[in-house]
Amino acid sequence: MKVCLLNDSFPPVIDGVANVVLNYANILTEKGEDVLVGTPGYPGGEYDGYPYQVVDYKSYNINDFVSGYRAGNPYDAAAISKMAAFKPEIIHTHCPVASTIMARILKNDNDVPLIFTYHTKFDVEIARAVKARFLQAEGAKLLVDNISACDEVWTVSHGAGKNLQDLGYQGDYHVVSNGVDFDKGRVEESFVEEVASKYDIPDNVPVFLFVGRLMKYKGLPLILSALNILSDHGKDFRMIFVGGGSDAEELKKMAADYELNVDVKNDEGEIVSFSTSDKPGKLIFNGPEHDRKVLRAWNTLAWLFLFPSTYDTNGIVVREAAACGLASVLIKDSCAAEGVTDGRNGYIIEETPEAMAALIEKVGFNKEVVRQAGEHAMNDLYISWQDAVYEAYDRYMVLIDMKKSGKLPASKKVTSDYLIKFTASLASSTAKVFSIPRSLKSGMMENMTEVLEEIQDKGSMLTGHIKEKTGLIKESIKSKGQSLLGINDGPEE
Repeated sequence: MKVCLLNDSFPPVIDGVANVVLNYANILTEKGEDVLVGTPGYPGGEYDGYPYQVVDYKSYNINDFVSGYRAGNPYDAAAISKMAAFKPEIIHTHCPVASTIMARILKNDNDVPLIFTYHTKFDVEIARAVKARFLQAEGAKLLVDNISACDEVWTVSHGAGKNLQDLGYQGDYHVVSNGVDFDKGRVEESFVEEVASKYDIPDNVPVFLFVGRLMKYKGLPLILSALNILSDHGKDFRMIFVGGGSDAEELKKMAADYELNVDVKNDEGEIVSFSTSDKPGKLIFNGPEHDRKVLRAWNTLAWLFLFPSTYDTNGIVVREAAACGLASVLIKDSCAAEGVTDGRNGYIIEETPEAMAALIEKVGFNKEVVRQAGEHAMNDLYISWQDAVYEAYDRYMVLIDMKKSGKLPASKKVTSDYLIKFTASLASSTAKVFSIPRSLKSGMMENMTEVLEEIQDKGSMLTGHIKEKTGLIKESIKSKGQSLLGINDGPEE
């Protein structure tokens, strides 16, 4: 099977959705399928060593809106021609912005099924990137139109599907879960001791864990407030934060304001300790950790995984914890809590520090009780990436057969279809130019890309007259519709 995967993030950028695409591409390739990945170009991106083809295309810096990401130009004719020449049998896009525009162009050229997976709560991402409410509404409408043009929509949870409908999507969706690349089972005790040895973690003192981006919207202030309550109650514990993020320093300051003792691993890997009082309890900010075995060791060491996020649509880290026999504390009705039975394979609380503190005080200091819940989590919640991708593969086959038999329903018509068809036609023509010199052909492609960018600029919702009349759009947006198109998936974790 020839599978084209598209996403707006890919190494060297690593986030939750990039990890999804990596696992899809690797497992499908290992299975013997032919895979192509399309991604915006990132500085330092080297793709020759991958076991599948990676096509990177022209992109723009959007750090003023989304730090660390770039907005791809979905009308890059040269890149579209390369992907079209691959002749995919199925196209699967994982971001509703540039990737899905490019996917629609490829679908128009190849007439094959197009799948979109909704990973991220884009109402939150749009609100973070664009402050003007009327632009938020227009941004949501553009995303929904783009998604609605796909043949089938997948979500990673029922909660993610509900969020998509709240954005205005009116079609059906299928829930297809993401997997976990952890092996099932705990890491050997000797390695756990080696990983933990750099910190002061006494035996039989409860250890709590959070893994992910250190962002306040993940519920981290709630964790700190709950730990402050426990500390006021005279409880001793260790809380380990594994990850980095733009809110890290603010969270450390919050911990200091609570007079909680803190250990921080600096950029040189040294442990810097500072104490603000004689209160029991210690917070450990370990920083990002990319070694998967070390992450498994932290999950093996911990007694409870604290994940009070209502933002995440799937919570892969909750399944990673479960793989290591670690139960999680989750917020009622959150996406991460789907499939979790309170008191059996995890714990579900109201979204308050008092509720988290009470739950931890009730069960978190009883190692035997939480380990039993962790065993149930391992058996009930774990799903490997191989199982997840094989489930997706089976659905690919169904959609391909439906397309060949004429049973695949026509995708919804949206206002941008005319531009998609025009771009696909130009890209197809470019792919047929073989006899001219390479230098001339390259120049033609560059000129065509410039023309298409001009078309995109003229047709954008964010044209210059809106900028002049409202004064709400930052000066860094330079005549291209890329500002809105560039809103990228935030990482799952």
